[in-house]
Amino acid sequence: MSDHISWHVELQVKPGQLDAFRAITSEMVESTKSEPGALIYERYIGNDGDIVHVIERYADPNAAVAHLTAFAVMYGERFSAMVDRKRFTVFGTPTVELREVLDPLGATYVAALAGFSRI
Repeated sequence: MSDHISWHVELQVKPGQLDAFRAITSEMVESTKSEPGALIYERYIGNDGDIVHVIERYADPNAAVAHLTAFAVMYGERFSAMVDRKRFTVFGTPTVELREVLDPLGATYVAALAGFSRI
């Protein structure tokens, strides 16, 4: 196993917010590309256009904290006005510092059982 931290977040886009959400998502993707610890940063949307699945993976808990700190400053308020968080599942072993950031977001944690990663 590695020090990688990843999560899957399920979001419901609020009525009338899809276009704004698409725009902020593009901004967020471009911004995150420059973060050296960001390994995976993907968004998927259902056919109905209101459920979005977020998949993110970071090199370690410190990279995840750095990302979330920057996200809160640059996008947090606008993002929160557009979506309702339905589920936030964290994979890996977060540090106390990372849990302090994730807990208020309603994160649940699952520990590694077995497997490997090629990333």
